[in-house]
Amino acid sequence: MPELKIQHILTLSYLLSKGAKHNYVSITTSSLGKNIKKSQQAASKHLLELEQNQFIDRIMSGRNVSVKITPKGFSEMVKLSTTLQKSLNSFPSHVELKGTLVSGMGEGAYYMGLKGYTKQFKSKIGYVPFPGTLNVRLDQKIHQEAVKQFETLDGIKIKSFSDGKRTYGWVKCFPAKLNNSNSCDMILLERTHHDNSVVELISKTCLRKTAKLKDGSKITIKIPISS
Repeated sequence: MPELKIQHILTLSYLLSKGAKHNYVSITTSSLGKNIKKSQQAASKHLLELEQNQFIDRIMSGRNVSVKITPKGFSEMVKLSTTLQKSLNSFPSHVELKGTLVSGMGEGAYYMGLKGYTKQFKSKIGYVPFPGTLNVRLDQKIHQEAVKQFETLDGIKIKSFSDGKRTYGWVKCFPAKLNNSNSCDMILLERTHHDNSVVELISKTCLRKTAKLKDGSKITIKIPISS
């Protein structure tokens, strides 16, 4: 049995959109070609091949062409739709980052303890973080590139604030799991000395102690993605 070819999917999709599941619809090869972004000759060939493989029926009346999708053609599109839907629903719902624990510059302890942040942390993520951040160096390019997508995601926003002397930037928090067991949040800062090769984690407790980590320890971070 002939299978539906990739190049014919757009043609059948267009015909479905015109109502060709139940009715014969009048089309021209030039309009079809324009809508599927192919030449008129390619569109004409598509219709011929679809008819030969019994995916469509055609009625010719002079220069007018009326087309209807056959039950076989519609069935193939349904199977394709089902396969695509399964694939779309089965992709991992998290981002996995891997790296190595490194020492920071000690600034995390200061900033995480500022009242302008701690009040918001308590109300928005449910806890006041341990003073300090866990710094993870992403050693591979694939993980450095993967983390960039969080720049465009909302996360849980900790707003910027001013203490009258200086303004402190916003923080975005993303709930995460460290080494599959320790709950934490990956944070993105409006102002940071780090590039995409280093990410920072916060938690209720000192992650170095609770996860028994030291500089050089291998780290896996999993961050759920809602969409």
